[in-house]
Amino acid sequence: MSENTGKLFLIPARLGDDIKLEVLPISIKKVIENTDHYIVENEKTARRFIKKVSPTKAQASLVMNTLNKFTDDMELPSFLTPCFDGHNVGILSEAGCPGIADPGADIVQIAHQKNITVVPLVGPSSILLAMMSSGMNGQGFSFNGYLPIDKQERKQKIKHLERISFEQNQSQLFIETPYRNDKLVEDLIHTLHPNTRLCIAVDITLTTEYIKTLRVTEWKNIKNSLDLHKRPCIFIIHKD
Repeated sequence: MSENTGKLFLIPARLGDDIKLEVLPISIKKVIENTDHYIVENEKTARRFIKKVSPTKAQASLVMNTLNKFTDDMELPSFLTPCFDGHNVGILSEAGCPGIADPGADIVQIAHQKNITVVPLVGPSSILLAMMSSGMNGQGFSFNGYLPIDKQERKQKIKHLERISFEQNQSQLFIETPYRNDKLVEDLIHTLHPNTRLCIAVDITLTTEYIKTLRVTEWKNIKNSLDLHKRPCIFIIHKD
């Protein structure tokens, strides 16, 4: 790799718009002020975030490539072309850390193949923050993404994760599309063993943050007071 080759910076974003920029380290501001090439999930929100972090940065100087489920895989290597012209490139997630439950991982893989230096920046990760605050096994845990949509398959998956948790002493994390959160809670309460621990972590780092770990039998008494509709949630289960 040439000394003039640019680097790939992994830039975390806030987990919501109603929190101050203080949740992000100053290193992010410095990188954004010196980077004009970006790979983003949504250009509009990315530009808004950059403007908040660096109000004086000229928006006209920004070059953005969109990376989401509609992006053709054949396009991805070209997103890193600026690095070989001596420019740094930043991957900016919609929320949290690039590459963690995020399509940015595909770009990072290509960067390694092309011998481009990858620089991860510190920032909030809802997965790690939920795990930290759950009281569950931080020595052994697994993130499982989304559970199946089909009701029967979802219940089977829940039981499967609960069994792994018990057999391997491994906490199991997963997420749901926000408008289906309440339904997932119902399925968890009716499918899991009453003594299994369940952590529900909602709106992490926001002013409406709610994080609680209880046994399933205890959740039955308070579930009706929960309102998780369209709120970002992390769910963690652990059977002792």
